[in-house]
Amino acid sequence: MSAVLTEKRVALEVVLDRFARAPGDPVAGLRALVAEIRPRRARDAEAAAAGLRELNALLESRADYREALGNAVVALFADTRSVSFYTDAGILPGTGFFPELRRRLAHRLLPEVPDPGYLKDAVAMVFDGKTDHLWFRVLPEEEQARFWRLVFFERPGDPDARRRIGLAMLDALLVLGYRVGAMGLEPELRRVAPDIDAFASPFVALGGEIQHFVTGLRAWLAEPGGAVEDEKSILVFVAQCEEVAKRARRTAAREGATLALTYLLTRIEQSLGRIALLAGLLGTVLRRAGERDLVGAWTAFFRDAALGIMRRDSVREQLRGQVGLLALRVTENAGRVGEHYIAATRAEYRGMWRSAAGAGLLIAPMALLKILVAKLALAPLNHAFAVSLNYGLGFVLIHMLHFTIATKQPAMTAATIAHAVSEVRGRVRDLGALANLVTDAFRSQVAAILGNVLVALPTALVLGFWLSRWLGHPVVSPEKAFHLLADLEPFGSLTLFYAATAGVYLFLAGLISGWVDNHAAYSRFRERVAALPWLRSLLGAARAERFAGWLDANAGGLAGNFLFGVMLGATATVGQLFGLPLDIRHIAFSSANFGYALVALDFALPWQTYAWSLAGIALIGFTNLTVSFALALWVALRSRGILLDFRQARSLGGALWRKLRSEPAAFLLPPRAQAE
Repeated sequence: MSAVLTEKRVALEVVLDRFARAPGDPVAGLRALVAEIRPRRARDAEAAAAGLRELNALLESRADYREALGNAVVALFADTRSVSFYTDAGILPGTGFFPELRRRLAHRLLPEVPDPGYLKDAVAMVFDGKTDHLWFRVLPEEEQARFWRLVFFERPGDPDARRRIGLAMLDALLVLGYRVGAMGLEPELRRVAPDIDAFASPFVALGGEIQHFVTGLRAWLAEPGGAVEDEKSILVFVAQCEEVAKRARRTAAREGATLALTYLLTRIEQSLGRIALLAGLLGTVLRRAGERDLVGAWTAFFRDAALGIMRRDSVREQLRGQVGLLALRVTENAGRVGEHYIAATRAEYRGMWRSAAGAGLLIAPMALLKILVAKLALAPLNHAFAVSLNYGLGFVLIHMLHFTIATKQPAMTAATIAHAVSEVRGRVRDLGALANLVTDAFRSQVAAILGNVLVALPTALVLGFWLSRWLGHPVVSPEKAFHLLADLEPFGSLTLFYAATAGVYLFLAGLISGWVDNHAAYSRFRERVAALPWLRSLLGAARAERFAGWLDANAGGLAGNFLFGVMLGATATVGQLFGLPLDIRHIAFSSANFGYALVALDFALPWQTYAWSLAGIALIGFTNLTVSFALALWVALRSRGILLDFRQARSLGGALWRKLRSEPAAFLLPPRAQAE
């Protein structure tokens, strides 16, 4: 380690010697310095910190190094157009979510040419590594402050250059004040924070206060020593604006959100944070506060702005930062639905069996219709349309009859479990409650699967036998029957991949349902439908209200189920059109297809075929459930900002194991205590 540090020290000395002898271009020199500090592995925080410590030690030991590097830093900030650095670095632009996403995608393919005349671009040229944000964000704050103290705050430098830096900050503060004042009047914000119209808007007042502060500070810079107000009133209005933004987020999480609203709230919060940083920095100068306060304020500001520049073209950052509130709202909707899919009492458990059996009763004829459609000489798109309608309308009917498809459960129950995880926070008692919830969900899932399969399979047998007798020939040809059995082969085909594809669709259907419910709440769908003149004249006011309420309560379920059917029905045709091996496998339909194949072949199959087919059905179901649950749980956890580590997962696993040992029957049947 000492040899590495010695090598690093020599490399840093070479760069600093170059600064001292021939200053030249400050951007090129600073970029070379950062290149020496940059660790070989992007996440090696200790190596980056060691490099910065070596640099600081060299600066402390050599006054000529401090002077040369300090001149370069001051020149970089004073001689470039820096207002956009203070106002835009790390803050979303006003173009909107999708234009910004398109810009980031385009710049990943064809990066823009930086202009070193702008400070924002110059900083981007200095930190030109794609992974610089990973090590820069974890640099020790005390070492960063030590660097700035050595090169900027402890040396007198050029007074005129420092004055230009201060004036640029004042201009930036004024721009941010105007910008926040305008954002506070946006209709999207007033929709979820209507109280800002009833009282004096803190956003408008903040702009006026900033104007007053900037005017006074400019006069103070022209004639130092006079009286000038500090930044405290600005920080008061910033706090009021932040409270409005927090209330707006809470309202949106409860009543619906959009990407436009999420984007606006994020811009407001980022801008308010930047105003607080700049005002605090300038106010520290006014108060002539201690050096520690000044250096700390500047270090926090530069870190925030520089990280924003390093991540300005990150698509992942854009999606993760902006979709969070919408994802939370969508998964919350799914979670509320998921509560109905978890049977905690014996009465609910019996109800789960009945609803799953009802779905199995309808799945059998849906599977037969799909087989019959395949016999028709339809063009590929017409075939996809017919199969999609069969699936989509069938799933909608199942939803309207309050029946349960087992594979729809995981995408819904995952959000409920994620909500419980977010409230545990490692407490033992709550961990036990979470284990109970997981047990209830597992038991409910088993009941739904068995209810679907144990009804769909015999219904298919009865329906296939009856239709064959009525028609005088097998409703499913022997060739088709062998094809249906081949579709159940778990390892000699792509069956499990097709089952995983269906699992992804189940997850997407859950998201679609949550998104539609969120949009219905946000757009006040119920009130708008109930107010339709033609509907009120057709049904009457009372019936129109009831219909609007029913439609609002079921909009997400209807949309999610129908589009899930479309995805299932169109996949094979899309694969055929593009020459790709695409198809789906679903446990309930696979069990019905197995029944039709048995009838067509008069049950004359070797026992190995029975065993492999049943194993294939079980594995298809396992894959359907695992994929959809894992994806839904991941999104639900991420939307709440939760990352389960190994220790937490092990604690939950231990709690489930203890419950399995003490109450094994609870995983299949609700305890009597719960029934009471």
